[in-house]
Amino acid sequence: MKVQPRQQLLDIWHGVARHSYADGEWRWGFREGRNSVSDAEQLLCLMYPAAEIASFSLERPDHTSDDVLHALARLGSSVEIPRTLVSALLDYMQTYSHDGTPLFPGGSYFGAEDPGREITEEQRGLDVVEAFASSIQLSLATLAFAKVFRTVITRRDLLEAVNDLESLAGARLSAAMVGLLRSFSVQVFESGSLAAQSLVGMLNQANEPEGRVTEALRESLGEVRAGLRDLSVGSGHSGVDLDDPTLLFECGWSWGIVREAPRIDTSEPIGFQPEGLAPNTPYLYFTVSALESIRDLSSERTRLLGLLNEEQQRFANALQLRWDLTQRYWATIATFGAGRWPIEDVPWRTSDGEESEYFTLLVTSMVAHNFERRRAGEADLARVTQVLGELASRGRITRRALADDTAVIRLHAPGVALALPGSEKLGSSRLTWVVTDYAVVLLGHLAHLARQSRSTELRGEMLELIDSTWEHLHQRRMTKAGGGSLWDDPSAIFPGLPPPVSEKPSWYYTQRVVKALVQLARLAASSPLRSERLTQYAMDLLLEAEHAFDQELLNGSMEAGPSMQYSMRQVRARLRRARKIVPERPGSASALALAVLRDLDLLVAARQDAGIG
Repeated sequence: MKVQPRQQLLDIWHGVARHSYADGEWRWGFREGRNSVSDAEQLLCLMYPAAEIASFSLERPDHTSDDVLHALARLGSSVEIPRTLVSALLDYMQTYSHDGTPLFPGGSYFGAEDPGREITEEQRGLDVVEAFASSIQLSLATLAFAKVFRTVITRRDLLEAVNDLESLAGARLSAAMVGLLRSFSVQVFESGSLAAQSLVGMLNQANEPEGRVTEALRESLGEVRAGLRDLSVGSGHSGVDLDDPTLLFECGWSWGIVREAPRIDTSEPIGFQPEGLAPNTPYLYFTVSALESIRDLSSERTRLLGLLNEEQQRFANALQLRWDLTQRYWATIATFGAGRWPIEDVPWRTSDGEESEYFTLLVTSMVAHNFERRRAGEADLARVTQVLGELASRGRITRRALADDTAVIRLHAPGVALALPGSEKLGSSRLTWVVTDYAVVLLGHLAHLARQSRSTELRGEMLELIDSTWEHLHQRRMTKAGGGSLWDDPSAIFPGLPPPVSEKPSWYYTQRVVKALVQLARLAASSPLRSERLTQYAMDLLLEAEHAFDQELLNGSMEAGPSMQYSMRQVRARLRRARKIVPERPGSASALALAVLRDLDLLVAARQDAGIG
């Protein structure tokens, strides 16, 4: 793998610190302007790697690495860095809270479906699932940071600030979890409807009778249907509809709180629970965002540090059930049938008839996580890798873009615009949510799949695709206004595009690159793959080396002078090390065995030249 995750993350941290902190104050906003999602993404550029990679941790000043200190020098010394972060995090938590109610507005990230219409302030203030998801990740990282940092604090004023931060982060975490519970959606539709025809048409890769496909689908989703019927907390289903076996359904997350979503009784200080406007319709994009944040609620770090209280654990259990059911649903329909999988029929078509390679990419995410849970075989991983390779080509990541290439416009700039029905009730135009992270999402999926593979050949293919995708992303970095380590400038690699309107960095894109690099860091930290051929080769070398060593012992080499005794002890140490690591690192064991054979051959040659033995 050519990309160096640690160095790239340090470069990003250097750029984030340079753009975010000046004259003793934290600076917000930049390209997209301020909103609860963008500001969370800005903080997550620092907080996410610090929480996920031990060598990037910032909460213990005495343990901060020198290269980390150099990257964040703008924020101060090892002691000042966590204080600066506490101040910025407090500012964020207080800004997006009103009268004890945490706020999750999409703000400046919202667009108007009709460009000629103004977006009202009421529309900009609408809660959005992306804000819930990013707040869960930021709140968990904040609570983990504060819990450790408080153990090294001696100043009373700083300790009080950390206490306030923990209180605000805990309330925001609870409110975000409640928001996700109230945004969960189950859409039910009749056989023969346009939605059913679109769904069954996507799944019917073998051109079988529609009735047979529908019946097989109902049977495959029987457990998911039963699980959805038993949901008891938050939004989700209509019991009558799910009890009707003739109906088809989809599940996931809508773009915001669902219309008529019930309020959740809780003792947590989350304040007012607003009415929902979003339709009871799952969106692939918001579903994947929600699923990513829910995974963090059950992570090893969350459990070990005890970040959730009893009420939050109740919310987490309810969300985990929805996570399981949603993953199972989408993985089932994406790999439905005995022949070609629906996910291999690119692009994916949603139940409302929309098609996009980006939707295929999103469904692939859920398939990949399902593979991880059931330990899928190499054949399945290879099929998904082939899909990702096609997506890289279709997205003009591994293939040269043509002049006025529609793929560039649809996937990169301006990207995929998601309409948000229901939002027009607060203004004169329906809102949209535009996503442009196609390339970086692809990189993250490749890193995740590569960690699952146990085949050296397949992982090699994945690493080649990772390198090509990273090269694409690397060229898209900002080169003006000192933004060389931050993103995003698609015109740098797609010459037909105009340069960004703003020369300032995009936290939306940069934070997603950070997440992908964390995935790549996990891949680099994993144990190397073991090749059976290489293991056998290493064992053969080791057996010959051990036999040659035994012969030297018989010749009395250990009884010779101090220099010879030292050489033989070195040889014995290498043999022991090679024998110990050969099961997991046969290549390294081979190198040690070859070094032993070389040294022993030199001893034999020297003795022969001297006429001994």
